[in-house]
Amino acid sequence: MGPRVLIAEDDERLRAMLSRGLRYAGFEVFEAGDGLVVLEQAQRLAPDLVVLDIGMPGLDGLAVCASLRATSAVPILMLTARGEVSDRVGGLRGGADDYVVKPFVFQELVARLEALARRSGLMLGERLRFADLVLETETGSVLRAGVALELKPRERELLELLMRHPGQVLSATVIWERLWGEDRGGSSNALNVALSGLRRKLGAPELVETVRRVGLGGVGYRLREPAA
Repeated sequence: MGPRVLIAEDDERLRAMLSRGLRYAGFEVFEAGDGLVVLEQAQRLAPDLVVLDIGMPGLDGLAVCASLRATSAVPILMLTARGEVSDRVGGLRGGADDYVVKPFVFQELVARLEALARRSGLMLGERLRFADLVLETETGSVLRAGVALELKPRERELLELLMRHPGQVLSATVIWERLWGEDRGGSSNALNVALSGLRRKLGAPELVETVRRVGLGGVGYRLREPAA
């Protein structure tokens, strides 16, 4: 299991999205929706990282940050609303290590957490394997049958997500939420482009399967073992 991260966010929908996404990214996740609960859980669980929203009931994020910092060196990533410069400055001065402005791209939050983890000496590197595929999460290198593949960032992110859930059907909606946040702006064809590029570069026999979700609607994708 990866680094232990405590998510402190009172918005249940956002907290659930962050929790699911960070688990898919390899973190061990704990949750809190109240500032006082955050302090209790931080003391009881000793997390490796804290994602801390400023607007929290019970005790706001700035007060929680100051309390945590008084007794712990745990890295703190604050979530702030756009334009609240004073809150960001206050958070950093109060002991936060970094911040992300809402609304944010999920992969940016993951990258910032990984950077905090590396600076804290936490080991994030993993070697994922499926069939004849090997993916090094720390370096991003991908091998198939010992041959290095040059993948674009979205292709590699998609492959890593599928390799973390071999055989499990992941819907297009889930993939978007886990990898690129809920905002599907920009190119609506981006997922199809990433899938097409990944399949082409993986070559034969094909490993990425498209699954029609009968009775549920929509399309999902999964890794499957090549036919014998």
